[in-house]
This record gives sequence, structure tokens and C-alpha cells, in this order.
Amino acid sequence: MPADKNFLDKSVTSKNQSGIQSLEIGLSILDVLIDRHEPMMLKDIAETMQMHPAKSHRYLVSLIRKNYARKLDDGRYGLGDRVNALAALGHTELSQNNLLARLTQVANEIKDTLKCGVQIAKWFSEGPIIIQSVEPDSPISIITRIGSRMPLTTSATGQLFASYQSDAVIQPLVTAEWQSSNAAADMTEKWQNFAQLQAKIRTQGYATVTGDMLMGINAITIPVILPHFANSAANLSTSSDKTASKALPLEYAITIIGTTEQLPMSEQQNVVEQILAIAQRYQIA
Repeated sequence: MPADKNFLDKSVTSKNQSGIQSLEIGLSILDVLIDRHEPMMLKDIAETMQMHPAKSHRYLVSLIRKNYARKLDDGRYGLGDRVNALAALGHTELSQNNLLARLTQVANEIKDTLKCGVQIAKWFSEGPIIIQSVEPDSPISIITRIGSRMPLTTSATGQLFASYQSDAVIQPLVTAEWQSSNAAADMTEKWQNFAQLQAKIRTQGYATVTGDMLMGINAITIPVILPHFANSAANLSTSSDKTASKALPLEYAITIIGTTEQLPMSEQQNVVEQILAIAQRYQIA
């Protein structure tokens, strides 16, 4: 007698939707360690999971074997190298989303502190593109539309990125900008002057413009230095070699925009120190 079709369909559906309970429990324990952001004692993990400590320990042993967890000398359990490696993969969508969320937090705090507009830019092959803008709660606000490409020669954002990329990448883009503006000056001389600006920006660690794009509008841009690039950043500050100083992979930058009253260049150093203090609290500078 042929089997009932509805029964077969239900069986297949049930089989496809079933999972491996032990794996889900193990991942839940890993979630507990991730959410806590610091090592935990076994009893605290078991209490959070509402599980007997002996059972929690067995799952932790498996996580340790696969290097997703580790046991510290004081008996606490923390995240293993595999989790840290996954977190450092900046090209993954999850990491990018988390980074953008953190950068947006920084932008909002800077906005609240300085009462200026703040924008986040990312480097693409065609140049820096604005990917996030935060508008201040003030009658006067200057903000750049998301998706805008910033010029390399006249914007603080562009000048900063241009100072942290190779000449092979930057020179054709900069030359194209000059040609599109019908600049009559000698290109060799213009590039020499621009190279001096690049060196100055790398030395001071930030870029500024005063009315270069819009009359009466100032801007300051700082690089976003992620923790896994810290060694490169240290080399940047001590190396006098131009090629070595450009080896730092700069993907993101934060720009503060305001009027001459909101962002006076006479207070430039003080403003930069405030920006960097905020960024350092979020470990991006």
C-alpha cells in the first residue's frame, strides 16, 4: 500500500528543521562569553545558562579544544584565538557593521561635545566616500550627503586619505582633479607642493582645511586606526621614510565640519585633542 504523501511531506519538513541540540548549547555558552566581554568563572557561566556546572564544563572543554575558548590561570574562562581572529576580519559583513556602529557612536559623541557636524568616510578605488553623517542640534549645520565622493585636493577628508595611500594610487586621481578644474599651473610643481602637504599631514596625524571647499567652513579629519593596525601606526609616527609611512592601511576617517565660529582654527590643537580623546575611548585612534 503506498505511503501517505502528506505524512512524507511532514517527515521531510520535520527532518529539515531539526538541528543538533548539543551544538546549539555549546554556541549559547560561547554567546555568554562574547556578551560578557570579559572572562567568567565556571559557576557564573553555569548560572547564566541555568545549567549544572559539570555539564557547562564539558561544553567548555570542547570549545577550548577547538580554540573558541580558553581557560586562564585564575580559573576563569575567556574567548579563544579563533573568536578574536573572526572579530579582526574587517572584510566580513558582521565586522563592518559592528565597526560602523562604533564609529557612529564616536561621531555622535564628537557632535555632542563640539556642536559640529561629523561625517565618516571610507576609502574606495575611486576615492573617499561619505558613508555616515551626523547632524548637530544647532541652527547652523553643515553636512555632506551620504554617498558623496570627497575631493582629494580641497577637502580635509580627501587630503588625509591621499596622505596614507601610495603615489601610484593617488597621483592619477589627484591629476584628474586638477585637469577637471582647468588648472593652468605646472603639474610637476603642483604635485611637489601636494607632496609637501602630504608629509605635513602624516607628521601631525590629521588634516585641516579652512574654507577650501566652502567659504567660512572649516574641517578637521582624523584617521581611524583599528587595534590590529596598532603596530603599523606606531611605525608611522617614528619612521621618516616616506614609503614606510604610507604602508598604514587606512580605510576609514572621521571629519568634523563647522563654521569659523563653531570650529575656529585658532583652537585647532585643542579641538584635535578632544577628538582624539573620544576616539581613543572607543579604541579607534
